[in-house]
Amino acid sequence: MGNFAANEGLSIFVILVWLGINVFLFVHFYMAFLVDRYYYTRVILGHALSWARAPAACLNFNCMLILLPVCRNLLSFLRGSIQYCSRTAARQLDRNLTFHKLVAYMIALHTAIHIIAHLFNFERFMDSQFMINGSHLPYVLSQIGNNDNRSYLNPIRTNETNPTIVMFTTIAGLTGVVITLALILIITSSMEVIRRSYFEVFWFTHHLFIVFFIGLVAHGIGRIVRGQTVESVKVHDPVECHSKFETWGQNGTDCPEPVFAGNPPMTWKWVVGPMFLYVCERLVRFYRSQQKVVITKVVMHPSKTLELQMKKKGFKMEVGQYVFMQCPSISQLEWHPFTLTSAPEEDHLSVHIRIVGDWTQALYTACGGDKTVVLDAWTLPKVAVDGPFGTASEDVFRYEVVMLVGAGIGVTPFASVLKSVWYKHVQENKNVFTKKIYFYWLCPETQAFEWFADLLQSLERQMNEKDMRDFLSYNIYLTRWKDAEAAHLRVQYEAEDDPITGLKQKTRYGKPNWDNEFSGIATQHPGSKVGVFLCGPTALATALGKQCISHTESGTEFIFNKENF
Repeated sequence: MGNFAANEGLSIFVILVWLGINVFLFVHFYMAFLVDRYYYTRVILGHALSWARAPAACLNFNCMLILLPVCRNLLSFLRGSIQYCSRTAARQLDRNLTFHKLVAYMIALHTAIHIIAHLFNFERFMDSQFMINGSHLPYVLSQIGNNDNRSYLNPIRTNETNPTIVMFTTIAGLTGVVITLALILIITSSMEVIRRSYFEVFWFTHHLFIVFFIGLVAHGIGRIVRGQTVESVKVHDPVECHSKFETWGQNGTDCPEPVFAGNPPMTWKWVVGPMFLYVCERLVRFYRSQQKVVITKVVMHPSKTLELQMKKKGFKMEVGQYVFMQCPSISQLEWHPFTLTSAPEEDHLSVHIRIVGDWTQALYTACGGDKTVVLDAWTLPKVAVDGPFGTASEDVFRYEVVMLVGAGIGVTPFASVLKSVWYKHVQENKNVFTKKIYFYWLCPETQAFEWFADLLQSLERQMNEKDMRDFLSYNIYLTRWKDAEAAHLRVQYEAEDDPITGLKQKTRYGKPNWDNEFSGIATQHPGSKVGVFLCGPTALATALGKQCISHTESGTEFIFNKENF
């Protein structure tokens, strides 16, 4: 229970507070439209009025939140400030995209409720116009304001129309259609299969959020939801006067004709702050993207992995951070995130890019990946770099014991960590709090090991020279292999160095038994707080998260951290 509270306690608290605010707003605004001021509106619409307005309030709240988790510069600033006070609070900022998705789902839910309720409302507004018999109160209410068109209740002013025409000729209807279409496209293009396989579709479609917010702010301008004015309620009590509608406004009656007005638009008050912050965020990104970046070295690694070493004036980073990159010759609009594989101690920044899509393939070609000759420096493509941005890996050196788990190209943030470890020991830095690192790397094929093996060999040699063999324990797993490779490896297994990586530590085959690994580490470090850092797929994250919660041997506390970008 203690490990669960340490890993998930604050996250669950934040989610419960967020859900609680949603419930409060829904109930509060549902009840707010059951008051006497909206008595006559409910005569026409019934409770569909409250069912439309309550989710609208929740939409305002969640649309206020949706932009904040993607203000990366703001989050990096907050992360750097908060982590000095509370490491647990800072870790919540690493779950920004998860919260962003939850808010998006909540927006979709309330949008659906809001639309369904208003479909009923439009139908009932139309029905009240067709009640030609003047003995029906809804018909009488719909006729108010027909002469001067100032104080009306029914926004559908004639029976010579239909809901479809109203939908596309009113501000509320037209903006509602635009908002809904934009939201459907944004959410559907954000599905994992599309985002992974067609990133460009996800990237461009997501920018429909601009259309979404413009439509959202304009949606309430038409003031389609109307009720009695406060002054009118004072002289015309709807509870007493609703049955006397045939004599409203006549001499000798105590029930003058009711006066109606629409509610002023409120959405802009909710979203103007986050929209301003996001505009500032984009201005900062634009300014940084205009700073000159020079590609100093291009390395083509096996398994189609491209390494770019670059220099940018004034660039400072921490271990495990990431940047967004743009190549104008490929696309003026597309920015892609890549983890920095360089260390803070180095005089350049580097990224390793796996060639898996159209954009990365185009960059690979532009850098001469498909050529046998070396390109001149002046022929290399221009790139822009925005960042760096903070991640969970920044906290690595705040734990005495660390587990680093990388899957495939997910090893990149830990390349930065291990390089920094190497530099700290070369420089004999005595301020390193971390006393033990357990490194796990899971790869499906042997070629993927080659680009990272040099760093591991250097680290292994350095640790041996300084008699620090116990500082770094690395475990490399080959998760898939061919029969011919297996036969060759069996022959070479007795060799001093591993036939795949060239390391003293032998490569293991299959997948780790995480239960045994966690139990062993807990036994080795009783009472310690162990930082578990993962850059890998969701399934692996789920497995490690469960292990962190379930293992409490010897009072050891495992704190789970996952890269998200």
